[in-house]
Amino acid sequence: MTQLKNSEDESLRVEEFFNKQWKIYQKVLNNNYMGHNEIYGILHKFLLSNFQKPFKMLDLGCGDASFTSLVLSNTDIAAYHGVDLSIAALEIAKENLKKINCDITLNQGDFSEVVSFLVSDKENRFDVIFISFALHHLELEQKEDFINQLKHLLIPGGVFILIDIIRQETEHRDSYIVRYLDNVQKYWSLLTPEEYLMVAEHIFSSDFPETQQTIREICQKSGFNQFKCLYRDQLNTTQLLCFSQELSSS
Repeated sequence: MTQLKNSEDESLRVEEFFNKQWKIYQKVLNNNYMGHNEIYGILHKFLLSNFQKPFKMLDLGCGDASFTSLVLSNTDIAAYHGVDLSIAALEIAKENLKKINCDITLNQGDFSEVVSFLVSDKENRFDVIFISFALHHLELEQKEDFINQLKHLLIPGGVFILIDIIRQETEHRDSYIVRYLDNVQKYWSLLTPEEYLMVAEHIFSSDFPETQQTIREICQKSGFNQFKCLYRDQLNTTQLLCFSQELSSS
């Protein structure tokens, strides 16, 4: 009973956070403050050029799938599986994804926990595993365990695509956050002081970005020995990374 209550409390906290952050999130997207237009434009071209046959995609921490639904238009997507903790976000995602002609599955839950369930079900295998601005919420050890499980969900020739905030190699977490928030104050000009404080509070409490080298080392340990950086923003805060396993010649 205690475990059930804790789960219900967590769901309530997630929905409360979602509702409070929704207006800020929309303002950030509408003004392209985090570079979604550039990032997802590159991702769209990548999917078109690398997946010219029907493919299955797992989207972890999918949110409302507003940009992902645009990215998947005109691709050969056959099946989309989205996972997010927020029920409200998934309801919006359901509407956004109606324009995509494929099998759609949406699951409510913590993406890092859902992965373990998917791995245990041998039927779940994907060509693309995608996670956008969510991995940095995990601590380093959690990231290692999470990424290690992904290799069991990819079919041969599949790719793990990561969009996330990334620290510079000589930068510590605190200095990264200070630098990031300096840029927020400077460039996110339409945020109110109250909205800025909400953004700052969230980042200080929940963001644990790694360096690119750390992410690469974690992925290499898990067998992802092929790597490409498809995008790096001008402020050197965000990257689009692609990882895959080298196919055996035998």
